[in-house]
Amino acid sequence: MSMIDTPYGPVEKELLTKLKQIKLLACDVDGVFSDGRIYMGQDGEELKAFHTRDGYGVKALQKIGVQVAVITGRKSNMVERRMTALGVQYIFQGCEDKQPALQTLQKRLSIIASETAAIGDDMPDLGMFQVSQCNVCVQDGHPILAAQAHYQTRTRGGFGAVRELCDLILLAHGQLSTIHGASI
Repeated sequence: MSMIDTPYGPVEKELLTKLKQIKLLACDVDGVFSDGRIYMGQDGEELKAFHTRDGYGVKALQKIGVQVAVITGRKSNMVERRMTALGVQYIFQGCEDKQPALQTLQKRLSIIASETAAIGDDMPDLGMFQVSQCNVCVQDGHPILAAQAHYQTRTRGGFGAVRELCDLILLAHGQLSTIHGASI
C-alpha cells in the first residue's frame, strides 16, 4: 500500500487517485457540516453551528469546477441560508432515502458514480455511499458507516471535516496551494 503525505497525515495513494476524478461532492449536514447537536430554544427555535473552514473548502472546490450538494434528512431554514451563502446550488432537504436524490442530481449533471464523492456520519448516509466512488465518514461518525468508507477524516464533524475532504480533493486535482479567497 503506497502512502502520500498530506497536511492531514499520510493517505493511501489510491484515495487521491479516486479524488482526482471527482466532479461532485455530496454532503450530509447534521454531524458533517455541524457537530450533530441541535440546540433548542425555549420558543422552539433550532440553532446549529457551522465552521467557517468548511465554508472555505466548499468555495474552493467550486472555484475549480467541482459541484457541491447537500442531502439531508431534516428540513431547516438555517441550512438553506448557510448553503446559499456558500453558493451551493443543490440543496436537498427532508430526504429520508438519500440515494434517489443523489442519483437524480448525477443524472441532471451528467456525472457518474466514479466522479462522485460522498461524506456522511451515520446510517442514513449509506444510500449516498451506494452511488458514489469515494465514500468518506467523519472522524466521529457511526462505526458501521466508517466501515463502509474509503476514508475516515481525522477531523470531527462540525469542526472542519468537510474542509479536510475538500483539501484532499484540491490536492488530488493539483490545486491545493493555488486557491485563495475569503472564508465565509
